[in-house]
Formats: sequence, structure tokens, C-alpha cells
Amino acid sequence: MPKRLAPFLARHEVSPPSLAGGLKSALGGGLAVAALGGLAAVTGQPLLLAPFGASCVILFTQPSSPLAQPANVLFGYLAASLVCVALGMVLPPAWWVAALGVGAAMLAMLLLRVTHPPAGAVPILLLTGGAAPGPLLKAVATGSIGLVALATLFHALPPFATQYPRR
Repeated sequence: MPKRLAPFLARHEVSPPSLAGGLKSALGGGLAVAALGGLAAVTGQPLLLAPFGASCVILFTQPSSPLAQPANVLFGYLAASLVCVALGMVLPPAWWVAALGVGAAMLAMLLLRVTHPPAGAVPILLLTGGAAPGPLLKAVATGSIGLVALATLFHALPPFATQYPRR
């Protein structure tokens, strides 16, 4: 393999967890999505949003990451949602507005120091005309709060209790 390709193939995550730790992480993410799905079935809210699956990966496998911290999850989704509402008020639903929204959401999260990558998908959901703003914003708020609450509870459970959020 050429040396210039090596950085693209290097793995930078810490050593893999034990099988039990990995299973606990997978169980946590699966249970969080199940909880959102069950709540969606009961309330009729569209809570099974693709960005929440990506948030589960970060929250349950990398809980000490800055990207997984509650402020990043909650305010990252809030910043992306507010950008979407502002753009949606002045521009038509279109792919190029969604692209503008992703960039603007990224900038807002960076400036506010609340980057949460899955929140960058909110403009695609909202600004392409695929979802009504009111229900989607309510679902984003409900889902992000629920995921943080579930991650906080789950990481306190043995085995392999993890300090979450970071202090």
C-alpha cells in the first residue's frame, strides 16, 4: 500500500471494548431507538428520524466524546432547527436550500461550540419539503431530550458504568 494512503486507512479510535461492553453499547442504542419508536406509536409524533440513529451511535459508543455531551446534542439540534426555520421562512423547499441549511447549521454549531454531526441532517429533512416544520421541530426537541435522558440513565448502569456526561 502506498504510504500516502496509510493515513486514510489508519484507525484512531481507542482499542475495541470487550464483547460485553460492545453488546451493552449496542443494546443501549437499540433500546433508545425502540423507546423513540414506542413513543412515536403512542403520540403520533414522527420520532423515528434518521439523525437519531446516528446520535445513538455517538451517545452509546463514544459517551466521552465532546460530540456526545448533552449540550452538544440538545443545542446542536436546536441550532440546526432554528437555522432551518429561518431559511424555510424566506426560501422555498428545494435541494439547494437544504444544502445552504446544512452549511448554515454547521456554522451555527461551530460558533456556539455545540457541534453534533447528526443534527446536520435536520436541514435535509425540513428544507426539502419532506416534513412539516411544526411536527418536525417538536419531534427533534422531544427526541434529542429523550436520547440524552436515556444515555444518562443507561451509562450509569452496570456492567461498565461510564461517567456521562463528562464532568
